[in-house]
Formats: sequence, structure tokens, C-alpha cells
Amino acid sequence: MTPITLPIILTSLLLSQVAFGQRCRFANQYTQTDILKDPSAFEADVFQWEGMFHQHNVSYNAVNGMTFDGTLLNPTTGIHDVNGIHGFSAASKESLHFMVLTHVIAGNQNAARWILAAHGGGTDVEKARSLALDILNTKWASYSKFNETYPGFGGFLPWFAHTEFQELSPTWDWVNRVPALDNGENIWAIYGLIEALQTVKRPQYTALAAKWQGYLSYLATTAGKVFYHGSGRICAVVDIADQSKTVDDPTQTYQCEGLNSGGNPFINDPYEGQQFMWFLYFFGGLNATEKAALLEFKRPQLVAVDWSRPGFPNVIVQKGFWFSSHENWGWTQLPYTDVPLMKNLYSNMEKVRTCDSAFTKNPGMFASVNNSTDSSGQIIGYISNAGIPQIANQTIQELDVITPYSTMNTMITNKRIGLAWWHNMAIAKRMQNPYGSSESTRKDGSATSAFVSWDSKITTLNGLLGGISPIVKSKMIRDGIYAPFVALVQREWGMVFGSLLPLKGSDMAYCLPVAGVADTGLVDFTECR
Repeated sequence: MTPITLPIILTSLLLSQVAFGQRCRFANQYTQTDILKDPSAFEADVFQWEGMFHQHNVSYNAVNGMTFDGTLLNPTTGIHDVNGIHGFSAASKESLHFMVLTHVIAGNQNAARWILAAHGGGTDVEKARSLALDILNTKWASYSKFNETYPGFGGFLPWFAHTEFQELSPTWDWVNRVPALDNGENIWAIYGLIEALQTVKRPQYTALAAKWQGYLSYLATTAGKVFYHGSGRICAVVDIADQSKTVDDPTQTYQCEGLNSGGNPFINDPYEGQQFMWFLYFFGGLNATEKAALLEFKRPQLVAVDWSRPGFPNVIVQKGFWFSSHENWGWTQLPYTDVPLMKNLYSNMEKVRTCDSAFTKNPGMFASVNNSTDSSGQIIGYISNAGIPQIANQTIQELDVITPYSTMNTMITNKRIGLAWWHNMAIAKRMQNPYGSSESTRKDGSATSAFVSWDSKITTLNGLLGGISPIVKSKMIRDGIYAPFVALVQREWGMVFGSLLPLKGSDMAYCLPVAGVADTGLVDFTECR
């Protein structure tokens, strides 16, 4: 393994400083018509500038290969400061890192453009692969060390903290606690990575694939012990008796957090929580009765609902929790859309997302995201409840902040339309910075967020790359679980949507933005004009 050294990173930072301001505010150089006609140049610029986010002490720690949640930017210049780093992260952010690195390893030129942006630029696939391989080896060592130090997590990740000088440890509020959902997302990202590494067919890639396969194989032995509560129930968060003791220690215990508090301590959603369920189903050693119970437990939350607006046909979609874009994270990882019904449903959901915003003259779309930053440069708070209330389980929502990553699924179902919506938000004041797109903006243009994060940036890129489901599919076939997965998806969704075919709205067109973010006098970052 060739470690990434700080001098190399610092040299790259100096090179990237030269680039700041040259075309940083590139979105204004394109029109919607340009993008719809041929999006390739605009797409390349998106990857180039979002790649500036992938730097030491901005998005990740080059010393250990691990992600940070993100970083605050100087509210005037837009340049990051080490004091603004969110020095914590989670398995969900790791998932996004693994997914884009998977595309780098697979030889995708835009993924190469992304990882090389802060390292001299270009699209040299072999140079990009080499850099990705170094990061993945370094990351592997960090995972191994964490698991040795905290064996009670069973290989899973809590929210964790780290610096250049301090090894990974659970954040203060995740000591002896671990979530299922984030780890489910990370598992399938690593699963896809293994396939990409093996496909290269070179010794160093194959060796690393074997290491990560060993990690997943270990998780398969601990998943049920840590998270499964019987009768098809998966604990959303688990309280661990002692994170420093092994899973099989006779004094070790695992309890569903909130089990006796009157709430729902289990993952029962048909959204991104399914990622963990599918891993447990296929690899967790459950018997046929337990597997059937997993699927049955989730069925009540899978609901068909009609979206309707004056002047539009009714459209059948899957009811969301908030109908935030991130809820379909799993569709970017697993081959749901190999089932024709699911491909149709996925497209319907994104048509509705675009057309609801067009109807309400919203210049963007909604997803759970960090709020604006205040006059001191600090984030006002986090907005979870952002989506489309009419087709959501939770109807009380905060609908004044939009985010470019709301396009993550639209990028997959209709790239040109997705890029047009991304562009419409990115051209707003302060919505581009030296590290690509900014986190969010108020739709009335009164404030933005001087913050950059994995959730609001790399979700979009993974959508542009088509997700990793084709790569995951190849490994699922080799592992003998692809055909059963497709059959189960067809059956489970068919129970709800099968009688509704053809789905209403299938012939409705996507909608383009009809309004822009108002210019209220906000001033662009001085290093990105």
C-alpha cells in the first residue's frame, strides 16, 4: 500500500487554489437550452467542480481515508477553514464515498475527472484508479483498527469522530450505540466496490476486494446478533452493553433503543431502511420463516397514492415518508428498476417531483438538508421534513429551503431534466463555491448555506453516474441472489401496484423549472465569481 502523504495533498491544494475563480461560477455560462440540447460539457464541469470538494480536511481525512460530514465555508470568500470542519461522519457518508470510488475503479471518465480535480485535473483513468486504490487501502486499515478497538459494534459503524492526529472513535452521543439504516447503505456500496475491484483483474485490486469481502462476510455473522429482534423486526438503533467487548462475550447484550418508550424502535419503512433488510435477508442466516416475517413487517408502509394538481393528470406514486429525494437512496444501489413496474414507478415519482415544483413555481425541489447559515456563518439547523406533503406520510413540512441534491434520482431517470433543475438552483447567488455547489438556498433568495457536505453533493454525482445498481447486479448474479431479489421485488410491489397497471401518469412528461431563485442582493463568494 502506498499511503497518501500530507505533502502530496498540500501540493494538490496549492494547485486547486490556482483554479479558484477561473470557472468556479460555471453554471451561469450555460443556458437551460444548452443543457437540454447536449448536457455533456455542463456535466463535465459539474464533476470537475464537485471534485474540488474531495480534498483533505474538506470532505475527508487523507491520513485515514475516512469521510467528514462536511465543512463550513468562510461566508465572504467561500474558502474552507479547518475550524469549520464537521469532524464527524457516519456510515451513510462512507456509502457515498464508496459509491463514487466504485465508479473510479470501474474506469468511468467523469468519476476520474471528479477524483483528479484537486490533484492536477484530467481524466486519466489509471491515475484516478491509483489514487482511489490508495484511499481504499487506507480506509480499510481504519475500518480494521476501529473494529479491533471497538469489537462490540460487530463491525458496524456508529457516528464517529476523527482528526489527522486522533483515530476513529464513536462521537460522544453514539458511545455504545449503533444505527442500522446508515450501515445498510454502506454495506451495498461496499458490495458494489468489491465487484468493481474484482473486474479490474489485477493482483492489488483482487487482494483489496478480498479484504472488503471478508469485512462483509463478518458483518453477515453479526448482523442478526446486533440488530435482529425476531418476528421480522430490525432495531433502528441498538444500545450496546459494552462497545469494547466482543459480540460473543457472555456479558455482551444488544437492546433495541426505545423499545419500552411507546414509540416505534424498528425499521419498518419501504425506503432506504430496506438496504439493511435485504442484507439480513440474503446473508444473515435467517430461516425461511424469519425471512418471510421481514417482508411482512414492512408491507403496511408500502402504499400507492395519487398525486394531483390542476392542469395535470393524476399520477400514481409510492407514498413517501416526507417524499424527500433521499428516501430513494436504495434505488441508486440495488437493481429495483430491472422490474418493469419499478422502472415505471421510479419515473413517475421523479415526474411528480419536477412537476409539483413547476406547478408551485418553486425554482428547485425539496429534500432533507441543512438549513441556511446565519450572519456568523453557523448553520441554523437541519430540515428533515421537506418533500411533498400531498403524497407523504408526514404532512407537516418546512418548505422554504431547496437543495441541488433533490435532483439525485431525476439524474437517473432523465439526466437532461435533472441537470436542468440542478442548473436552475446553482445559478442562484452564492450557490456555487470553490468546492462546487452549495448546500441549499431559500427559494425566495433571502439566504443560503455556506456549507458543503457529502449528502448534498455526492448524492447528485452518484445519480449522474447512474448509481451502482448495474455493478451490484453483476455480483448479485454471481452470488445467486439476483433472481430471488427480482422475484421478491416483483411480488412485494406487485401486491400494491400490480392491479393499478398501467400506472396513471406513465405518459406524463417531466416538467422544467418555470421560475428562478429571486435575486435579493446576496453577494457571491469572492473566490467564486
